[in-house]
Order: sequence, then C-alpha cells, then structure tokens
Amino acid sequence: MNKKLAAAVSGGAVLMLVLSGCSEQSDNKSSDWAKKVCDKWQPEYKKIEAANADLKRVATESSKPDEVKQTDSAAFQTMSEAFGSISLALRDAGDPGGKDAKAAADAAAKGFDDTAKGYAELKSKMDQLDAADQTKFAAGLQELSSGLEKVSADEKAAREKLKAGGLDQPMAEQKGCQAVAPSPAQS
Repeated sequence: MNKKLAAAVSGGAVLMLVLSGCSEQSDNKSSDWAKKVCDKWQPEYKKIEAANADLKRVATESSKPDEVKQTDSAAFQTMSEAFGSISLALRDAGDPGGKDAKAAADAAAKGFDDTAKGYAELKSKMDQLDAADQTKFAAGLQELSSGLEKVSADEKAAREKLKAGGLDQPMAEQKGCQAVAPSPAQS
C-alpha cells in the first residue's frame, strides 16, 4: 500500500521544476525577477527532495506502520511549508514584467498555496490513521493516494501558469530553478 503512496508522491508531487525554455536571453526585469524567485526556491527544492527520499525509503523498506506514519507525517509537513515558501517567493519578487506575467505569477502562487494546503491536509489525515491496526492503516494509506493525486495536480497547474505567462524561460536560465531529474527508483 505504502509503495503506491510513494509512487504517487515521486511521480507527480515532486517539485523538480525542470523548466524548459529557449536559449535567447530574457529581458533584465524578468531575469532579475526570476533570480529573486529561484534563489529562494533552491533551499525549498532541497527540503522537498529530502522529504520525498524519506517517503520512498519507508515505502520500499519493510517499515513498521508507526515509522511510516511518523515519516510520512513529517514529510507532508515539510512539503507543506516548502510549497508555502515557494508561493511566498513568487509574491515577494514583485512584478516580473511582460504581458500578463504578474497575473501568471499570482495565479501560480495561488496554485502553490493550494499545494501547501493539500500537504497540510494529508499530514492531518496521516496523523489520524491508526498505525496499530494494519488493515485500517493500509486502507487509510490507500485513501491518501487520491489526496496525493490532487496535490500533484495543483502543483502541476501552478507550473503551467508560469509557463503560460512566459515566466518559464527566464526561470530556466537561473541556477536555483534548474534541477536534475530524479533517478528512477530501484525495483
């Protein structure tokens, strides 16, 4: 059961913002804006990567339900906080310049807020699961997987807002927004 949960997390909810873009230089205002955002995002990426690694670890090992519950709860809390910080960085960076770019950044920030709230809800639900009853615990994990799918969709929609606003290209030029794709999990 927990393997399915980890697969959902690593498959969609991992915020590895691999932004594609052209090689031509963006204007200075959007480039400066992207640097402000990406510099603040980089530490959040690291927190999300570590949380996802913990989720995968307890899903692939023969972990006891108590360990799974503790680890998943902590990971969801970390992700909630990280996505909240990602949203705040977008808002704090100001106007990125360009047509409709501010509206796109605001819409993306809202999407990342929704992602943060989704992880907070997952943490709350995880905390309520009874790890002493393995059958109920497994059923609870199964229910959480649909919540993970929604969180993943919120995060993806937020990234699409950035792309629609043309903000993906200046962000792709910034080191803080570049990420290496995660290696596939061992079978």
